[in-house]
Amino acid sequence: MKIVKLLTILLVFASFSLSAQDIATHALGVRLGDSDGFGAEISYQKSVGRFNRFELDMGFRDGRNFDAFKAALVFQRVNEIDRSFNWYYGAGLGGGSVDFTYPADEGLFVFVAGDVGVECNFESLPLLISLDCRPEIGLKGYSGFSNRFDFDVALGIRYQF
Repeated sequence: MKIVKLLTILLVFASFSLSAQDIATHALGVRLGDSDGFGAEISYQKSVGRFNRFELDMGFRDGRNFDAFKAALVFQRVNEIDRSFNWYYGAGLGGGSVDFTYPADEGLFVFVAGDVGVECNFESLPLLISLDCRPEIGLKGYSGFSNRFDFDVALGIRYQF
């Protein structure tokens, strides 16, 4: 009976030490990647529970071949690797508007996206640095693009509050 009590107490303490850290309620910053020519995106994360969050990214492009706006909304599940490191995965939707210089073509595009990445959450600073991969599959409006699949890799730097 003493062994059962001792094991129960040890399991309770172990479960407290293994619990994951809470993610920030809000994080705002930039996501720097290729994103099919969009480059830097404004990035906002909002927690929805202890282990889940939404991420909204918006990018603009004023280029020689086309002008465009792109937005993506991804739901993410966050898992702890170590005290300051997390990994996350998720899926979402996105879309935007593009105006090609030549041929005279413009319109809306829509895509679905997956997301997987790692992040470092500094304990002494309210800073979050991440590296993620976001494969995107075009659903509508991709006639002016070279293909419907984009493999976006990006570095994110966000302030947490």
